[in-house]
Amino acid sequence: MRSHFANNAEPYYPARIYPILKSFADEICGTLARLIAYVGTLALLGIGGIHLWDRMPVLFAAEPAAKAGWSQALRSRPAFVLSQLDMLDKTETYEIFRHPEGGRRDVFHWAGRDEKPVAELEIYRPGGEFAASEPASAGLAAGMALRDGREPEAAGIIDSKFGPITLFRRAAAEGTAPSCLGFVKSLDEANLRISGWSCQGDVLPAERAAIGCTLNRLILLTSGNEPKLAKLFARAELKRGDCSPAAATTSGDWVTSAENPRLRGAF
Repeated sequence: MRSHFANNAEPYYPARIYPILKSFADEICGTLARLIAYVGTLALLGIGGIHLWDRMPVLFAAEPAAKAGWSQALRSRPAFVLSQLDMLDKTETYEIFRHPEGGRRDVFHWAGRDEKPVAELEIYRPGGEFAASEPASAGLAAGMALRDGREPEAAGIIDSKFGPITLFRRAAAEGTAPSCLGFVKSLDEANLRISGWSCQGDVLPAERAAIGCTLNRLILLTSGNEPKLAKLFARAELKRGDCSPAAATTSGDWVTSAENPRLRGAF
């Protein structure tokens, strides 16, 4: 005959086993869920890694290309202005370009009523991108339409408040007359280069006079942290020449001379 304690203890075994089995099943399900999540995460990381590996040559190739070029600096303030320039019938555009290595280019463009470019003036402050081996007149080719393989030829020298300015012109093809004049002036003491071109004027002396007046009316608005630049323009202002219509009529040595006109005189 079974005791009273044995009869009372028998029903408790299933009650103790079922919670253990249920906890074990829950643990297995949780472990499987975590394993699936880990495997899925590893799969996503693997897919992303393979994609980046495939894109790596393109990214490394595109980065130097972006750093090598110039970009327009829309938020930069103008550093130069041209005072009283006689171009009322022309449209003026002022653009600023910056280079990742520190260079800055302030560029004036003028176009006629037909939107055809007639003149350009660039003030270039080089940075680490500057190539000393590149000819100073190399950038004039596009503006002066030197796309036919003909190199610019020397067109004399004019005087300005920045000193003598070397002129270039398009080498004339057979049966045609030279058109447009280019100019370059390097000012090493201020790490500055002024260049550009002009197609204003019907004859060569008028074209030379237009360039001289453009340079003489170039004024510095702000030098930033470049005291040498401010000193250069302050000294140049003392040498500014007269570009008034009266002076253009009476001063025949710099308006009508086709060689080396002078721009000295009171403004």
